[in-house]
Amino acid sequence: MKIALLASAMFSFFLSVCAQSSCDKVPAQQSQTPPSTSDTAAKAPPARPDDVKSIDSILWALYGVISGPAGERDWNRFRSLLVPEARLTSVVPRGDASAPSVHLLTVEDYVKGAGGYFAKNGFFESAIVNRVERFGNIAQVFSSYESRHAEADKPFTRGINSIQLFYDGSRWWILSIMWDEERGDNPLPNEFAAKAPVNQK
Repeated sequence: MKIALLASAMFSFFLSVCAQSSCDKVPAQQSQTPPSTSDTAAKAPPARPDDVKSIDSILWALYGVISGPAGERDWNRFRSLLVPEARLTSVVPRGDASAPSVHLLTVEDYVKGAGGYFAKNGFFESAIVNRVERFGNIAQVFSSYESRHAEADKPFTRGINSIQLFYDGSRWWILSIMWDEERGDNPLPNEFAAKAPVNQK
């Protein structure tokens, strides 16, 4: 939802665990046909209709599927939310205060790295504020989050997920997730730090 596993936060808390892999270059004389929607749907596990019917529902499913007490997660449900080629990217500051680095994971990198951590540790993550911008069949969501080891705990970290989505005419897909976490020199902006109060009538 993507490196050295026990870093410290949300997705980056476990995503930093997987090693980067190199890709062979495609010979210039070969042309690649971009995957179609039907190709994507065929490669991904079937999604629960209620998980992918709207932007709100797929965000709810994303946070829900990675949250829970120590134990196995429903990784096929997780896979069903993202295109198989999706990337999960953690922005990680360096200790020497130089430019930050990024750790890029595939969906399977994340499943492998986070799955090992979740098997032994409780992890609950929820959205604080979702700011959605949509144009046609594309959407971008800035989603601030807070992470806990148990539902009743105080958050041990907060941050923002930048989530890119695509609508194929019948359902939503997550194309990428990139995140950075809150630090002393990188506080959450006020508009992302607290849920708006509900008007009482």
